[in-house]
Amino acid sequence: MEKANWKESVVYEIYPRSFMDSNGDGIGDIRGIISQIDYLQELGIDTVWLAPIYQSPNIDYGYDITDYRSIQPEYGTMEDWQLLLNELHRRGIRLLMDLVLNHTSDEHPWFQNARSSRDSRFRDYYIWRPAQADGGPPNNWTSFLGEPAWTLDETTGEYYLHLYHAKQPDLNWDNPELRHEMYDMMCFWLDQGIDGFRLDSVNSLSKDQNFPDTDKDKIQDSGEDFTRNGPYIHEYLHEMHEQVFSRYNVFTAGETSKVTDSDVLKYTHPDRKELSMVISPEASSLGDQPHDQWQNKAWSLADLRKIIWMCQKDIGDAGGWFGLYFSNHDQPRMVSTFGDQGTYRTESAKMMATFLHTLRGTPFFLQGEELGMTNHPLLTSIKDFKEQQALHYYDVMVHDKGEDPETILERIKAKSRDHARNPMQWNDTIQAGFTSGTPWMPVHPDYKEVNVLKERADPHSVLNYYKKLISLRKEHPIMVYGDFRFILEDHQQIFSYLRSMDGENWLVLLNFSGEEASYTMSDEEAGLIRGGNRLIGNYPEPQHAEDMVSGTLRPYEAVVYRCQG
Repeated sequence: MEKANWKESVVYEIYPRSFMDSNGDGIGDIRGIISQIDYLQELGIDTVWLAPIYQSPNIDYGYDITDYRSIQPEYGTMEDWQLLLNELHRRGIRLLMDLVLNHTSDEHPWFQNARSSRDSRFRDYYIWRPAQADGGPPNNWTSFLGEPAWTLDETTGEYYLHLYHAKQPDLNWDNPELRHEMYDMMCFWLDQGIDGFRLDSVNSLSKDQNFPDTDKDKIQDSGEDFTRNGPYIHEYLHEMHEQVFSRYNVFTAGETSKVTDSDVLKYTHPDRKELSMVISPEASSLGDQPHDQWQNKAWSLADLRKIIWMCQKDIGDAGGWFGLYFSNHDQPRMVSTFGDQGTYRTESAKMMATFLHTLRGTPFFLQGEELGMTNHPLLTSIKDFKEQQALHYYDVMVHDKGEDPETILERIKAKSRDHARNPMQWNDTIQAGFTSGTPWMPVHPDYKEVNVLKERADPHSVLNYYKKLISLRKEHPIMVYGDFRFILEDHQQIFSYLRSMDGENWLVLLNFSGEEASYTMSDEEAGLIRGGNRLIGNYPEPQHAEDMVSGTLRPYEAVVYRCQG
């Protein structure tokens, strides 16, 4: 397998609005990030993924851009950003900028000009279609927010497409002038010295512009079959690689959804020259119903194994590459999704960390996961939520469809993206040390127990466990490049696998339940494991260290053994 530094990286997502506030206005900023770079170095990560900091009206907190080449004033200045880049690089930390290519804000000058006249030079930068004979939209697609994916512009009498909010019109990537405008902008940032991009919703750039109606009855994103992995997506990404990425020593992580193993291989196989890796939400979205992302659903380890098989075997063995995550700014906290945010919070946080860092792929984790942060219990009323998907879902389900408000609110409380966006917890002072003012979102009430200052001092903390895992990954190439094989693949509580390289096997055992779980390996599985030692585990004292082929795991226990193949 071809080696690359981006495969060996550990990527830490900073959501700037919630990381650290330097001026007391309650909103995190660039100077705040700079003040905590030593913490990032201490943690051991080597790449920062910075969520969007471009100028924006904040309908979607930076994912609605009005100027791709300017910094949002509430975050700071271009000079602040350049200092951040320099300080990261001085410590050997790379910077991955988040880039939104599918859409802009409707306040972007391009769109303002485009909607002024059908003859505008920028008209074809966006996707416009006339109304149907009855005056209705061009087709029956819905957006991610559950509303029609088309909005009528009164000035010109045509509809424009938006897969997200009506204030986030989709760009027309079939227009070569638009594509080259975007490539020039990307080169602008790469010329500043950044190390690559996380490309938002990248497999939505090419749409089926015949715009057929869909027969899918979905509340959200009913047109997904026609807006994912579209007819020209690989042509455009190859062109992007040739005109931009090939000129720099950088890597790219493309956010995708609704992808198969063959899709991912097309996006990431090095011979195709498109993207370095794909990051996809399938695992973190296991709680979603097929037709309703807010409907809670029990998931099983069998469901999880199917997803992991795709990224580890179908793609990894064939030469493609995955960026791995179980939460980010768009999903609830992974402890709350996969673990136990009560009695076994610490153990399950460490278990999930072990899972993330011992799979084949590049691990991505969101600020605060290294502390074991959980979903926010004070988000109890719809008025407490800020993110647009939750607010629009509530409006559609309650006001348009007449559903019970409490039922809908319970779904939102379980799945809202706001759980990932509450302020970082630095210490046990007021507002968790995040700000001297009133934070834009409330601090989690557990901040006196769960914070950086306290966990630094506790050798058994989640934070110090993350440091050990990251250090192990740097020291042992098997964690990056080793082959993958399932063990105990029918067990209902334990997720287990081998990583193998150069005659050495690492056995990973993970109990995904809050009860003890016993296991006995088959003779074939036992034959792969001969002798060995415990490398790391999330309980202070080992259990059954001499007999790895059978034993009992404690609630949410994680243990990694090194053994001879």
